[in-house]
Amino acid sequence: MLNFELYNPTNYVFGKGQTSKLTDLVPKNTKILLAYGGGSIFKNGVYDQVKAALPTSEIIEFGGIEPNPRYETLMKAVAIIRKENIGFILAVGGGSVIDGVKFISAAVKFDGNPMDILHKRLLIKDVTQVIPFGTVLTLPATGSEMNSGAVITIDQTQEKLSFGGSALFPKFSICDPTVIESLPKRQIQNGIVDAFTHVMEQYLTYPTDALLQDRIAESILQTLAEIGPGVAENPTDYKLASNYMWCATMALNGLIQKGVPTDWATHMIGHELTALYEIDHARTLAIIGPNLYRIMFETKKEKLAQYGERVFNIQGNSTEEKAEKAIEKTVDFFHKMGMLTKLSENTTNYENTADFIVKRFKERGWLAMGEKQNITPEKVREIVELSY
Repeated sequence: MLNFELYNPTNYVFGKGQTSKLTDLVPKNTKILLAYGGGSIFKNGVYDQVKAALPTSEIIEFGGIEPNPRYETLMKAVAIIRKENIGFILAVGGGSVIDGVKFISAAVKFDGNPMDILHKRLLIKDVTQVIPFGTVLTLPATGSEMNSGAVITIDQTQEKLSFGGSALFPKFSICDPTVIESLPKRQIQNGIVDAFTHVMEQYLTYPTDALLQDRIAESILQTLAEIGPGVAENPTDYKLASNYMWCATMALNGLIQKGVPTDWATHMIGHELTALYEIDHARTLAIIGPNLYRIMFETKKEKLAQYGERVFNIQGNSTEEKAEKAIEKTVDFFHKMGMLTKLSENTTNYENTADFIVKRFKERGWLAMGEKQNITPEKVREIVELSY
């Protein structure tokens, strides 16, 4: 097992009716920015719950944070916070809104060009240099409600870039599983696949004798595979909804990545597909992930075989046979979750995609990715072309 440090200060408040606890969680006598997305919180009752819990707070609202939140939009919120002397941000939404608020939090007091936070992938560690924030989660998927990372899109350059740091954990996150009842089926499908792939990025590498981390990761994968199709069809089933929400948080709150190598190349390639073609984030992961496993088969086959045995009860005569079956089972699961797993099924004019992504990675100096730093630009080309 590798050395590690585990730090997670987020107060995670889970269950029905917990939004009422905002009254005690939000700081008193502090001006608040209420940040949200496209307005679904007005239709599903969450906005009314938030306002009811904060009857005396001075609140300025900022809506319109996009899926794949845009730098250009977020900088408008930064200007409002500076002008109005706002001391706390409340993110009400899914991962995109929460990620956007993390950037806003970091950018307000940043000394320099805030775009450098993204281009230089800065780690924001000084809590005195950020605006504190909490969240009310409306769409389980990214785990952003209990981690310190975020991904932001820059419209101007068609880039989707990540950043983070220990100062960017939410102070609290209210997670009421009943919020998924009004979500479109597609968003729930995306959320399941996003969470599933988050686990795979931290688990599907190579054995490092981290027995407990493996078992926790496998239990999340098993649970998502078991409940995924059902929760997409029956989001009012509280048993399914609550397990889905908790799985999505556990998939990326830092616990299962401790003591193990991690990959993340599927995400790095997938982000480019979203930036280029506006394909839903989870759907880019379903396109790229299985083909990355195929191209990197030799270095991943031991964990692929273990995953196949433990998550899907696969039997086989060799490690290779079990590993190959595990990839096919993964694709089958993605199909059950409504994913189209080829790039050509999701967009047109994709023929030069591999060239574009390889060129961009070389320009950024991303020449060695993955848990063994063996995913070179040429491997990226193979993965993307196999995904056509």
